[in-house]
Amino acid sequence: MTKKNRKKMLLHCCCGPCSSNVTGELLKDYEVTLFYYNPCIFDLQEYNRRLDALKVVANYYKVKLIVVPYNQNEFYEEIIGFEQEKEGGSRCNKCIFQRLKATCFYAKQNGFDIFTTTLSVSPHKKAEVINDIGSKLSKELEIDYLESNFKKNNGFLKSIEMSKKLGLYRQNYCGCKFSMKK
Repeated sequence: MTKKNRKKMLLHCCCGPCSSNVTGELLKDYEVTLFYYNPCIFDLQEYNRRLDALKVVANYYKVKLIVVPYNQNEFYEEIIGFEQEKEGGSRCNKCIFQRLKATCFYAKQNGFDIFTTTLSVSPHKKAEVINDIGSKLSKELEIDYLESNFKKNNGFLKSIEMSKKLGLYRQNYCGCKFSMKK
């Protein structure tokens, strides 16, 4: 496929480090636009640190970055009753759903051909859960979703190496206040 005929992809990005290698890999086959929608991130200072790292990635690859304004209340409304769930449980699934739904909706409304997320690069995230959510949203809104497991083929290790190369801030927790190490 020629560069001109590549599908337009909206890539949901949780942070710069997770996006660093994934973006480069996807650019081989797609015209990629980064999408930063993460109301789960605690707090605004942390949100901005991650956004600043993502801006470095966008600049490095010369791709467009769309930033949805920070509104943590959206996250808290989504997870009501699930606050005490263990990490990786139902609260996390609701969070992933919220972020992928926003990505899918934005992609559909703005002429993208396909969407996906960097979330599967994390060794702490289950690709099958992410892909199940993405596939269901894809069918519901009638837009393609790229199923992925970006941690395969040393994807996570490559993201660490790329993060070092770009001097990116790397966080030590997933994002919400419930995932912070005590």
